[in-house]
Amino acid sequence: MRADVQRVTVLGAGSWGTAFAKVLGDAGREVTLWARREQVAEDVRERHVNSSYLPGVGLPENITATTDPAKALDGAQAVVLAVPSQSLRANLTAWRGLLPEDAILVSLAKGVELGTLKRMSEVIGEIVGIAADQVVVVTGPNLAKEIAAGQPSASVLACADHERAVAIQRACANSYFRPYTNTDVVGCELGGVCKNVIALSTGMAAGLGFGTNTMAMLITRGLAEMARLGAKLGADPLTFAGLAGIGDLVATCSSPLSRNRTFGERLGRGETLEQAQAATGGQVAEGVMSCSSIRALALSLGVDMPITDAMHRVCHEGVDPRQAGAELLGRSQKHEWS
Repeated sequence: MRADVQRVTVLGAGSWGTAFAKVLGDAGREVTLWARREQVAEDVRERHVNSSYLPGVGLPENITATTDPAKALDGAQAVVLAVPSQSLRANLTAWRGLLPEDAILVSLAKGVELGTLKRMSEVIGEIVGIAADQVVVVTGPNLAKEIAAGQPSASVLACADHERAVAIQRACANSYFRPYTNTDVVGCELGGVCKNVIALSTGMAAGLGFGTNTMAMLITRGLAEMARLGAKLGADPLTFAGLAGIGDLVATCSSPLSRNRTFGERLGRGETLEQAQAATGGQVAEGVMSCSSIRALALSLGVDMPITDAMHRVCHEGVDPRQAGAELLGRSQKHEWS
C-alpha cells in the first residue's frame, strides 16, 4: 500500500490545500477534497475550480469534493491535513474516529501550537495515538498560487520512516512538482514555522521603506535564529541549508504572494493588527500567532531569538515597528557565529 498510494483525501480546501490536491491530481491520483462550505465543495465538484481561494485555476477532473468528512475519508490510503496550525487539534479531534486505520497522515500545517509548544507532527501523534515520526511533513517554498499555476517547484517530505515519505513522494511527483525526502522532521518543521515570523519582519522593513540590504540582513539573521533553535532540539544543521530552510525562507520573505510578508508590510506602514487582518479578508498570517509560540519555546530552552521576540512585541504588545527595529540594531556587539 505504501508503495502505491492511489486514493488521497485532503482535509482543508484553502489555497494550499487545494493547490496540493491539484498536485496530487496532476500526478494521477484520485483525490477527495473536504471543504467546510458547500459552495466551495460544489465549485470544485461541478465546475472544477475553487474560485474562493484559487480563482482562475482549473482543477483536474480526478478531484472531487464534499463537506462530509466521513465520505471524504472513506477508503483513503493517505490523508492530508491542510488546516491552520492553531485549529489543527480541534479539527483532528473531530476527525480521528473517521481516519482509515492504515492511512498515511500528511501534514501541510506550519506552526508550533500555542500553550503546548508542540510541533504539528507531535500534535497529530498525540491526538491520533501514533508516534509523531509516523507523520509525513510537507514543507519548503510552497507559494500556493505559483504551484497551482504549474510553475516548477520543489518541496521536502520529512518523515523518520523513509518508506512513508517515499510513498507520498511517488504519489505527488509530477511534471512541475519535484518532492525530495528527508528524515529530519524536527528541522523541517522548525524551518517551516520560523520562516513565517521572519517574513513578517521583512514585510515590516519594506513597509517602513527599507531596501534590499535590510531584507538580506533579516533573512540571514533569521536563518541563524532558526538554526540555533534547531540545534537545541537536535535537528540536522544541513536541513536549514536546504529547501525547508533557506529555500522556504527566501520565498516567503521576498514574494508579494506571501501572506506573512504582505501582512508585515501593512504593519510597517502603520496599520494596526485589526486593520491588516481586515485587509486580508479576516485572515491572520500564521506568523502572527507563531511568533508567540516560538518565542515561548525559545525562552524555555534558553535560545536567543531577537527577531522573533521583536515580532511578538510588535504584534502582541503594541511596540512600534520602528522602535523594534532600532532596538534590534542597538543590541550589544557580538561575533557573527556566537
